[in-house]
Amino acid sequence: MHKRLNLNETIDKVQYEQFKKEIDYWKQVILRIIAVVKFLAKHNLAFRGSNEKLYKKGNGNFLGVIEMLEEFDPVIKEHVRRITSNGLHVHYLGHLIQNELISLLAQEIKKELIKKIKNSKYYSIILDCFLNVDDTSGKGLFDITLEELKSLGLEIDDMRGQGYDNGANMKGKHQSVQKRFLDINPRSFYTPCGCHSLNLTLCDMANKCVKGKKFFGFIQRIYTIFANSTKRWEILKDNVKAWSLKSLCQTRWESRVESVKAIKLQLVDVREALLQVGEKDNDAAVASEATSLAEKELGDNFWYQLLFEINKLIGYFKNYRETGFSKMIVEAKEIAIEMGIDPIFPQKCLTERKRRFDESSTSEEVSFTPEENFRVNYFLVIVDQAISSLETRFEQFNEGIEDKDLSRIIIILKKTLKFEERLDIDADELYTELKLFDIGNQ
Repeated sequence: MHKRLNLNETIDKVQYEQFKKEIDYWKQVILRIIAVVKFLAKHNLAFRGSNEKLYKKGNGNFLGVIEMLEEFDPVIKEHVRRITSNGLHVHYLGHLIQNELISLLAQEIKKELIKKIKNSKYYSIILDCFLNVDDTSGKGLFDITLEELKSLGLEIDDMRGQGYDNGANMKGKHQSVQKRFLDINPRSFYTPCGCHSLNLTLCDMANKCVKGKKFFGFIQRIYTIFANSTKRWEILKDNVKAWSLKSLCQTRWESRVESVKAIKLQLVDVREALLQVGEKDNDAAVASEATSLAEKELGDNFWYQLLFEINKLIGYFKNYRETGFSKMIVEAKEIAIEMGIDPIFPQKCLTERKRRFDESSTSEEVSFTPEENFRVNYFLVIVDQAISSLETRFEQFNEGIEDKDLSRIIIILKKTLKFEERLDIDADELYTELKLFDIGNQ
């Protein structure tokens, strides 16, 4: 028996070799399935469709990749053969296995990230919607975040930064998440989310005056008219060739430039499409709305330039306030001429206001031309709101030390990072390192 075991010549030799081959086979299958899961996850692609069977319509990306591999890979080819010949019922291609593999991979990624964070010692956090939260108050969000950090084995004392949106429960000075962390660790400096601050700035601008609110309503109405009918969409496609119309995004305001651009840069073509809808559509309400939009509302050039400036650089606003209006008027008149529209501001009928009994008949009333009225009550209102909101919502980004004396700055930093006699830096060493770094760059 001992000799046979050493020579691998036992009575179950054949069965053992078969068993070993089967183990190797399943290892190879699993390796390929994991590779497919990693590929789809890395490229942020959906896994499943409406069907979970091979070679069936709508079976999704995961099974689609398996079908593609079957053409070239002998292991997957054999696996698919077993499945399709009904010789195999446990095949590891179902959604439960996919979810389990995704979860296992996520756990490994999390372990690796935590390992890197601990090796780096110091870390910063942002809080998004990845944790299940029932209490969205400052205390509730703080408690769940603190519990999560402890479960990950991260020391609160090593936190050096926190960044959230501009909600009162996140950024408030008394009961918010950032204040509660600062109470525990004064070195966990708070910085508001720049993108969220910009979003709120744009909301402030759009809601500042009625005309601003109406403009984005017009943009959405134009999209809805065409999107709600395949026939009307064909009319749009026949006239508009470059950029397709897009629905407004309700949360990411900075992306609205794409929605506005599609209309602004194709204004003549979009107007023609609306006029055709007005002439041909069987729905009287839709036809009337399309004609009204084409003849009366389709001409606000201001918001595209404004959103475009935002996407380039926030600091241009103050200069844009002085120069943007005249530039916009020139461009708007060129577009009007191209569309065959008289390039003048429409004059509204003025209703004389009755004077109060105690009001002098000689009191002066400010009277604007239509163009000046547009500049004062629309253009300047929006731009001034932009400047005001940017200064308010980004004021925390401007807080800092402007002194150019390196030694003094390092001493201030050392004191700032000191907590209960614990120091993050050695001032002399940091000064030496920064000087060497500066010399190296020169």
